Amino acid sequence: MIARILQPARTAMQSGQAKDDWVLLFDPREAQRIDPLMGWTGSGDMRRQVRLSFDSAEAAIAYAEKHGLAYQVETPKTRKHIVRPGGYGGNFAYNRRGAWTH
Repeated sequence: MIARILQPARTAMQSGQAKDDWVLLFDPREAQRIDPLMGWTGSGDMRRQVRLSFDSAEAAIAYAEKHGLAYQVETPKTRKHIVRPGGYGGNFAYNRRGAWTH
């Protein structure tokens, strides 16, 4: 069983750049199956529910090595910061030259 160490993507409600937590997830042992009565998907694999959070990738790697887990590190895709001069804050600047149009 391989554990994945990754930095999860932000949700649609998060626009900041300060999210630095790393997560250790386990790959599933068995496939999910559909319950014939309710139609829900489920599995007998309890490790699928385990989600361990760490402050850094090095801490997650140290945990995996300490417990003898095979692991795979997925590096995150970094975004460049978008800073627009006179962005939203420019609407409220004291030296605004244009007329207020809202």
